[in-house]
Amino acid sequence: MSHHYRPLLLALLSFSIFSVGSFWRAQQPLALAPQQVKDRVVIAAPILLALYAGDRFLAANLETIRLSATGMQGGQGDISYLVRAQQVVSELNACQEDNYYLANGLLTWGGAVNEGNKVLRAAVQCRTWDFVPAFFYGVNLAFFERDITEAQRVLEVAAQRSPENAAGLRKMAIMLQVKSFANERLAMNYLVQQRDAASDPKLRDMLDLRVVRLQGLLALREAQHEFEVKHGKLSSLDQLVERGFIPNLPADPLRLGYELVNGRIVLKKLKIAGMENQL
Repeated sequence: MSHHYRPLLLALLSFSIFSVGSFWRAQQPLALAPQQVKDRVVIAAPILLALYAGDRFLAANLETIRLSATGMQGGQGDISYLVRAQQVVSELNACQEDNYYLANGLLTWGGAVNEGNKVLRAAVQCRTWDFVPAFFYGVNLAFFERDITEAQRVLEVAAQRSPENAAGLRKMAIMLQVKSFANERLAMNYLVQQRDAASDPKLRDMLDLRVVRLQGLLALREAQHEFEVKHGKLSSLDQLVERGFIPNLPADPLRLGYELVNGRIVLKKLKIAGMENQL
């Protein structure tokens, strides 16, 4: 019987020591005023493992609950604390779902890009059935690190793990490359090549919408050049129709349209405050 109860006795002993220590510490006067305390304590993974009787999954779950409840102060994330705490959880169990969600939202998008992405990389390797960490990591690689090649590779991993979302993920990977071209004709050639090579009808249809949209832009650019040779600076897209350079403005299949910005016709984008020119 003593053999069967040994883990329970060890857990109770550990909890008792922790409780007595916490109670004693609570009775001691603070050495520093609260505003002077710089760092918060994060218990190392091996110690947590011992405290939770060797159950790394339980340790990771409870630590994630604790840091999610204590990682925000006055509406602001305690980044230094979160970086250390979430990396400890990742060491205990890289598959912990809440931890990689929190790491992406609070660390990567909170300014600690490398640290948040480190947690995501571990989750990508561990959660082989889950496309979400690969999706998060791929977006972060493109958005923050401008590493389009690696972002495309990771998004392909996400696509392979999620057949129902594969077309959208592969379209995103292709469009990352399209946006990297400085020349729209090169972008068009690449996009047409990818559309024609796509074996997935859903992906092919998605890419075809982008091809039509880019064709409309190139047609407008040509008409603008002809207009300005004869009449000077273009001030409105409607002038191209009024002067007979095109029969009508091309329809954008994405329903965003085109606009004249600083004398140049560009694709109109969905405006998201602070993110317009990030990707």
